[in-house]
Amino acid sequence: MKTYHIAVLPGDGTGPEVVAEGIKVLNAAAAKAGFKLDYQKFDFGGDRYLATGEILPENAPQELRQYDAIFLGAIGHPDVKPGILEKGILLRLRFELDQYINLRPVKLYPGVPTPLAGKGPADIDYVVVRENTGDVYTGIGGVSMKGTKDEVAVQSMVYNRSQVERAIRYAFDYARKRHKKNTLALCGKTNVLTYVYDLWERVFHQVGETDYPDIKRDYYHVDATCMWMVKNPEWFDVIVTGNMFGDIITDLGAITQGGMGIAAGGNINPEGVSMFEPIGGSAPKYTGLGVINPLAAICAGQMMLEHLGEKAAAAAIEKSVMRVTGSKLKGMAAGKMGYSTSEVGDMVADGV
Repeated sequence: MKTYHIAVLPGDGTGPEVVAEGIKVLNAAAAKAGFKLDYQKFDFGGDRYLATGEILPENAPQELRQYDAIFLGAIGHPDVKPGILEKGILLRLRFELDQYINLRPVKLYPGVPTPLAGKGPADIDYVVVRENTGDVYTGIGGVSMKGTKDEVAVQSMVYNRSQVERAIRYAFDYARKRHKKNTLALCGKTNVLTYVYDLWERVFHQVGETDYPDIKRDYYHVDATCMWMVKNPEWFDVIVTGNMFGDIITDLGAITQGGMGIAAGGNINPEGVSMFEPIGGSAPKYTGLGVINPLAAICAGQMMLEHLGEKAAAAAIEKSVMRVTGSKLKGMAAGKMGYSTSEVGDMVADGV
């Protein structure tokens, strides 16, 4: 029997609660499909940092490379200053494990309310491919004369061609594999960011013309992308963009698909180990109450199985989630589902 070795980072706040439900569903899907999942938990997060002063052990990235995938709950502790854990754990792992793609499906499931008037599941079904290791997130820059009236702060948007090209090629391949509208849209800002997004646009068209003539190419400025994501989300198939713009538009996409309770993402290294997570954060005020929505974590697990090649099991999880959203839940927000966190997990697990 095929066995996958999964590193589990339950993290902070409600992270362990949603991870438990994700594992429950993963195990049910694996048992039915005939493979095994072997889990190893790591205590990286706020509690460990507060107890030891250590954010992430020096050998952690190397150790995590030995696993088939990483399943993450949430990072963020109310007693730790914002940025310490996020940079020290999430960004460090993304960079050192070279998880250069952040993959974010934007898909409205049956029964899930969207704030977009007149739109339904047929209209909101696309994927954002966000470059995940460059841009302003590299930390290149600095501060001069801090705390004075003349303080200067600089943070640079940095990309090299190989970073841009590998993200664009991944997006073209994904659009081809997805095989829906066979369209890839580049989201940029070529009229203002005339160096960085000129590079993106040139590579986008060169790669597309040479190697992906079957994929239609579109271009949208980032501000226009935001408008069309609200007005005409049905236009989109796959969107590729840089790290900062991707960070912004994927959260906009998440709210159109029903909010953070359903939105999942993957940090992908196609040649290495990838990490899958719900994108909603640790929600510490709900810790231990049994009211948090676990569907985002369950969908992150579904993405993980698809990435590992267990497509039938992944499809069974998604089908069960759609049945639960379409006929069971009263709402998507914490405490508004009509069921507890574990009851939602039970319903999805029973339906795979």
